This record gives sequence, structure tokens and C-alpha cells, in this order.
Amino acid sequence: MCNTCGCNITPGNEELIRPGGKLAKTESGNEAVTVLHSLLHENDHTASHNREHFDSHNVLAINLMSSPGAGKTALLEASIKQLDPKLRIAVIEGDLETENDAERIRKHGVKAIQIATGSACHLDAHMIHDALHNLDLSEYDVVFIENVGNLVCPASFDLGQHQNVALLSVPEGDDKPAKYPVMFRSADLVMISKTDLLPYLDDFKTERTRRYLQDIASTAPIIELSSKSGEGMSDWADWVAQQAAERRSYLEAHPVASEHKHHTHEHEHQHTHSHAHSS
Repeated sequence: MCNTCGCNITPGNEELIRPGGKLAKTESGNEAVTVLHSLLHENDHTASHNREHFDSHNVLAINLMSSPGAGKTALLEASIKQLDPKLRIAVIEGDLETENDAERIRKHGVKAIQIATGSACHLDAHMIHDALHNLDLSEYDVVFIENVGNLVCPASFDLGQHQNVALLSVPEGDDKPAKYPVMFRSADLVMISKTDLLPYLDDFKTERTRRYLQDIASTAPIIELSSKSGEGMSDWADWVAQQAAERRSYLEAHPVASEHKHHTHEHEHQHTHSHAHSS
């Protein structure tokens, strides 16, 4: 987690450290000096809860990460047209402010939930948990989570997703995996986006990006893609369809708890949280 920019504390988890909150005091009863480890622990607990919720509805959750302007929203817009229409999708959008990206998605007739993170430069599991209260997962097969544009902090926060996709756009330069290894090492798929600009930005060499990824021990597949020209979009659509199918097969072989049990778990979590506030 980031120890300098204050992004550990978000609108989703700040209630934990407010007076009376679960993490407001240490075990000795003193005011907590540092809560970073505890906040991450609480985030992971909520992320696990989110993942159970996705699994109980047979929904694949994909987390899209990149720097600002790498083309995540454009990719989603193109995906709406490219993906099999039988694959029902929804989007959770994360930005510091505005609903601009969510509005772009909604114009295509797709459900989009906007999360305004304020000063936080990433999404966390608590934010996703809140967003899921506004999303009936029984109506969807895939939920795309568009994380805040940032090549550092989003990689440190589990949201409850099943797959991480990291975008690297051609204008950024081909050495980003070497500069931001944590982000690209966490990716299950790396996408080189805006490849339609390669003829004009010939200092970007895709083979160098591949070598940098090998250097950081990334084994993620790589798709070269342009949302504008359509190049590589079929490869992306095939990857999403394959992940969704594999997820369904896995859940058929490993049934998850019933929705009743999920609600019981949620009630227990809320009860524990309320008890912490009253302590």
C-alpha cells in the first residue's frame, strides 16, 4: 500500500478509523498510530466477501488497470460491440470525480455504476462492496471494473475480482513493465493498446515490452489491440469468453455457498461491524 500519498484511507474504509470505528484504537485501547496493516486486512476480508458474491451468481469479475488515458473506457465501449451479445455485461467505473466514463458506457445501453473516489487514487474492496448493492448480479455474466488510472496503488488492493488486466498504451512508452513491475506482475493479461499509433510512434517496440515482461517474470499472455481500428479486438473477445466459460466450469465442479448463506454471512459481517462501533 502507498505510505506517502494517503491513499490507504478511502471513502470506502474511512469509517473504520473514525472515533468508535473498528480500527480507531489498538488492542491496548490507545489511539492507533498506524492502521495500514489493519486496513489492508479489512480490505482483503471484504474482497473475499465480494468474490463469494460474484461466485454465488456465476459472474466473472475483471479488473482493468492502467495509467490515465491508456484507453480503458474506449476498450469497454468497443467490447460492448465486439463481445457475444449473449454475454451479459455490467461495468463499475472508478474515477476521482465526475460520471463521464459511466455516461459513455450507459449510452451503449449497458449498466454502469460510478464510484467517485475523491482523493483516493485507487478502488478498494469496500467501494466495490457498496457498488454491488446497486447491481443485481443475477442479470449478468461478466462485470468489468474500471479502476482509477494509476500504475502504482491499484495493484495492491484486492477487489474480489477473478482476473486482472493491465493496459499499456503505445504513447506511454514500451518500458512501463520495467518501471512499474508490481502492476504488470499482478496482471493475468497484458494489453498493448492504441496500436493504431505504432506507425507514428516508431520508438515503441512491442518486442521490447515483451522482453521487459519476461524480465519481471510475468507469464501473462499479451494482446496487441486498437479499440479504434478494431485490430486485436477479436482476440480480446475470445479471451473474455474463455475466462467466463472456465469460470462457469469451475463453479459447476466446485459449488459455492447458496445465496442464503451469503446473506447470512453478510448479516454476521454487519453485526460484527456494528458491535465494533458500539464497543
